[in-house]
Amino acid sequence: MAVFKNLHFWTDAEELDCVTRMPEAPDVVTFSFQSPSGALFSHDPGQFVTLELPVPGGTIWRTCTISSSPSRPTVLTLTVKAQAGSIGTRWMLDHLHKGMRLRAKGPAGKFSIAQHPVGKYLFISAGSGITPMVAMTTWMYDSGHEPDIVFINAARRPSEIILRDRMELMASRIVGLDLKWVVEEADPFRPWTGYKGRFNQIMLGLMAQDYLEREVFCCGPEPFMRAVREALEGLGYDMSHYHQESFQAEPEAAEEIPADMFPAARNEAEVAFALSGLSIKCAETDTILAAAKSAGLVIASGCSMGICGTCKVRKTAGEVHMVHNGGITDEDIAEGFILACCSRPLGRVSVEV
Repeated sequence: MAVFKNLHFWTDAEELDCVTRMPEAPDVVTFSFQSPSGALFSHDPGQFVTLELPVPGGTIWRTCTISSSPSRPTVLTLTVKAQAGSIGTRWMLDHLHKGMRLRAKGPAGKFSIAQHPVGKYLFISAGSGITPMVAMTTWMYDSGHEPDIVFINAARRPSEIILRDRMELMASRIVGLDLKWVVEEADPFRPWTGYKGRFNQIMLGLMAQDYLEREVFCCGPEPFMRAVREALEGLGYDMSHYHQESFQAEPEAAEEIPADMFPAARNEAEVAFALSGLSIKCAETDTILAAAKSAGLVIASGCSMGICGTCKVRKTAGEVHMVHNGGITDEDIAEGFILACCSRPLGRVSVEV
């Protein structure tokens, strides 16, 4: 008897059913989802989806990295950490339970070893940045081939290492997965014999002596990733083989603003929402996303920094000034798409919303 009947794959036209939730660490939960129709999931390991969350005060969208591997296609798991002051992730940990159904967009993102198939990898992460690394490692583990991965994760304490048990189980079953944990401090009354302190060049040299030969994937808070970049650059690493995932953009990462296209607050603009039949006047310094909210329309959005690509819409007329941080491709731009969160109208603009 066939394991899969009427094989088909999930698309974001279909909602997701939450089927389980599992605590992982303090303020960290893994949520498992399945499609109501029984569709399988297909994505690159390391990609993310964006969830629509019905929080008090209005719907918001939040991006979450997929922690499961496409080699296990019957379920989609998202391992979520509620940061201090968070709204969306805090709502998920407090209110998202088995049986609830959510809308989602995606999968999306290019942070994946599927885009860079080489022999040797160095995964460096901190905190919840471990999730795409776990997905990529699981994908290679399930392939049946012996990987060559040095896997480094930094956390505040050993008890706060996310998905540690899963990683140590895989490492106990295969050769070629070298785990290195780094913590800032030990848990009370529990000895720690691993690396301790902040990740630095010396640790890198001890953990992966052949780091110059490895493709590096890095994910974590921006200060952590900046320190990793500086460490690698200082050691002569070829940064064309360095890849990072972040939903926090640094100011210097944004594109330069052409002087002759700089939006001015004194200039009036107009945004026409073609599908809704609405039009609203605004300043050139307002974003398309802000104009939509003023008109009472909802455009799905995640990072609001031009990174995740959730708010991509098609522009049908007019010009915008768009300063994004990698959330849209040149091909999409050529086809008329823009990111609503970081596009400002220059005069009258029409979009398919």
